[in-house]
Amino acid sequence: MIDKLEMFIALARERHFGRAAEACRVTQPTLSSAIRQLEDQLGVQLVFRGSRFQGLTPEGARALDWARRIVGDVRALRDEMRAVRSGLSGNLRIGVIPTAVPMVAELTAPFLERHPGVHVRVLSRTSAEILAGIEGLEFDAGITYLDNEPLGRVTQVPLYAEGYRLVCAPGFPLAGRAAVTWAEVADLPLCLLTADMQNRRIVNQHLTGPDAAITPSVESNSTLTLISHVMTGRWASVLPKKLADLFTANGSLMAIPIGEPEVEHLVGLIAAHREPHTPILTALLDAARRLTEAPAR
Repeated sequence: MIDKLEMFIALARERHFGRAAEACRVTQPTLSSAIRQLEDQLGVQLVFRGSRFQGLTPEGARALDWARRIVGDVRALRDEMRAVRSGLSGNLRIGVIPTAVPMVAELTAPFLERHPGVHVRVLSRTSAEILAGIEGLEFDAGITYLDNEPLGRVTQVPLYAEGYRLVCAPGFPLAGRAAVTWAEVADLPLCLLTADMQNRRIVNQHLTGPDAAITPSVESNSTLTLISHVMTGRWASVLPKKLADLFTANGSLMAIPIGEPEVEHLVGLIAAHREPHTPILTALLDAARRLTEAPAR
């Protein structure tokens, strides 16, 4: 039953029989057969079928909630029994918003020092993808914004407050300033993250207000792409302080505080609100709390 539920979750996520089969490392006929067997066991149709996947039935959507809950509990049980038998080990999958990537090692390095048997996989994703990944059991945890857009029912541990900097080359307009305002930044040629990134939505709010929009000449979902454009001297970007510090450490670029108003948004670790958490996830949440409680460096 559990294997069938895993395949059903994969099908709901991928919305394609072939991709779901590939994700589950089975053949497409095997996956299709497992879904039909699950439907027979539950006595309802779960999937609308035609020449291709056409979505979940209402019964399928309800069954998906149960499937995620059951599979999550079984995984937690397996992890706990493995921890009892051989200590903390296994895989930990973390989705991280791109702007928080520079701080991930502050969490994972001490965690892995305490638990060397764990393998950590970190993937850069949008905040929406992280929430969907946690709900769909693709991620065990995520690092994302806590106070800007609704998160739903999740366990959360604040990690740091994100402030913002104008990042530019030394010869760029305003480069010599000790601080700049959001209004001044709005008049500059900018390269920014794409609109699907929550950081971009935050930046837009402060550059233009809630009812306006800004159209930068360069957009990317990669902060490295933004920095490569900033280095030409033709554009500036708005980045979180931790990320700006990383790119300006060698002195080739400048990071200028943005004020009037000076704003901060809270970034933290989130996980599915499930008790008990797996031993690995419990250890990660504990590591996040220790990081938060540590004296500022």
